[in-house]
Amino acid sequence: MNTTSNTAFLKEMGITEWASRDATLISTSSEVFSANANAQENLAESSSIKISEGTWYFFGNTPQGEADLLFQGIIRALGLSPNDWLWKNLGDPLPKESSENGLSRVAFAFGAPAAQKLSGERDDLSSLRETILSVSDEFAEDIPLIASFDLAYLIGRPKEKALLWQDLLLAKSVLQNL
Repeated sequence: MNTTSNTAFLKEMGITEWASRDATLISTSSEVFSANANAQENLAESSSIKISEGTWYFFGNTPQGEADLLFQGIIRALGLSPNDWLWKNLGDPLPKESSENGLSRVAFAFGAPAAQKLSGERDDLSSLRETILSVSDEFAEDIPLIASFDLAYLIGRPKEKALLWQDLLLAKSVLQNL
């Protein structure tokens, strides 16, 4: 993926630049993601082994129109291949595959209804965000859950898109640390 397309996806989500805590480095987010994606592609090509951190389960209203474009941009910005993620309806059971194949799993809920149903919590979205919840499913094996905004709600709200990106980075961090 080239830097231009990364920039477009991140800009669509309302993300342009970030600064390090000591404010000595200013870099575009797309450069960071592009470098990471290039390193992963080079390693995958040289070793012929697919790099995967685990499986992402996305829950919520099925995105349509601009919301679907936003979701596809998220998938590309995260560098996920089709084998790394699944869109699940709220009624679908989660497959018990984590222990068998050694991959970690994380669930990501778009919108308060999805987060509440999956976690069993009744708090509003502002209380559920930025918290590592757990999927309340007797068949799921302690799958961490991150709640964020509904994709359709985010259309035309760049500030909330930046908050969505923070939620996605939290989910990625959880997945990497499992």
